[in-house]
Amino acid sequence: MNVSTGNISTISMSYGNLDHYMDVTKLLFTICYSLNLTLALPTNIYVVKLILTGPAGKMASEFFALNLAVNESLYCLLNVLALLDLHYFMGSFYHARVFSTGFICTSRPLFQCCICFERFLAVVYPVVFLKYKPLRYRMVCSGFVYMWIIGSCCLALYMSFSNTFFYYYMSQYLAVFLVQLFCCLSVLKALKRPGPGDGDGERDGSNSMKRKAFSIILIMLLSFVINCLPIAVIVPLQAYLRPDDFFLVLSICFATLVVTAFVQPVIYLHRAGKLPCIRRL
Repeated sequence: MNVSTGNISTISMSYGNLDHYMDVTKLLFTICYSLNLTLALPTNIYVVKLILTGPAGKMASEFFALNLAVNESLYCLLNVLALLDLHYFMGSFYHARVFSTGFICTSRPLFQCCICFERFLAVVYPVVFLKYKPLRYRMVCSGFVYMWIIGSCCLALYMSFSNTFFYYYMSQYLAVFLVQLFCCLSVLKALKRPGPGDGDGERDGSNSMKRKAFSIILIMLLSFVINCLPIAVIVPLQAYLRPDDFFLVLSICFATLVVTAFVQPVIYLHRAGKLPCIRRL
């Protein structure tokens, strides 16, 4: 039978009796979607407001963070349709929910990867970074990312959670993970080996910038691993797990991807000093 619960509605396999698991995942995704609307949506909108109303030049330097917050906000709004489909099983809402899955599976890791790569260039190749610092280059890069996102959403609608769908996203996750890991290790290497000829004051300032870049990239990498790596690990194990176990574990993986939409804006607010109750990185 085809499963039609949560964010994995039509996996192409025979499951047998999954009524109990479907009830559990229905409750799980209801909680996750509700948390997204109450926590993630207002925090992401607040981040968008901070960037747009910030000092001159802030939008250019935080352009990828702005796009990430906008995409997370749009995804939270799509969760309204997901909730309706989850409880009323309406065809048009189902397609919107599948579209939203392809949306978040691509937009979040790609814009996080853009942020990591930008920090990597600023630390390791500052001349190249300054050359491509103007906003127009970030807009062009974001344009390509949005084209990729739209393609992934269409692919999700066409393949509807088939095995090809999962393996496509696994390859995408692997590429993003390797880029982020490379950026993280490169910045760590640059942090351990300061540039020659730096004075003590310049070296302290340079190391401070490198530590901040390393912290941002490391947080992005850990966030990506928590969100996406479980899905990439569980899909190849499909043949070795009982169908009901695979369904339950995959549901939990997707639920984690859904509910963590508030993590990125909290990290940004922490960096911006808008969370005084937490020690700033």
